[in-house]
Amino acid sequence: MEGAAARAGAAVVREVGRRATKQALEVSEAAAQRIAELLSQREKEFIKLSVKTRGCSGMSYSMSYADEKGKLDELVTAPGGVKILVDNKALMHVVGTRMDFVNDRLRSEFVFSNPNSKGSCGCGESFTT
Repeated sequence: MEGAAARAGAAVVREVGRRATKQALEVSEAAAQRIAELLSQREKEFIKLSVKTRGCSGMSYSMSYADEKGKLDELVTAPGGVKILVDNKALMHVVGTRMDFVNDRLRSEFVFSNPNSKGSCGCGESFTT
């Protein structure tokens, strides 16, 4: 079941102690493929997702390369075994978020659907929780 859920882009469930829990971040197949390409080009093991204070609405997502997992980082395993680290300071703002990658004639970008977001700016670069 876990393999089928991962291929469908669903949140992969991980075992914690004796109970199963959802991962903090749901990653689509398209986003996982793009991250795998980026990691391969840079020869890095992880992409790290953070939330920075900036923009009209207060916060925006930030992604960077990482060589190792920080002590308090949350490890999310996306479809295809792609590894994403969620910064511990961003975790409360990211829980339940779905990450996708859109590539069409007008844009090529990661898109975040965050159910905790209370609003965003007009350009879509920042959000509030």
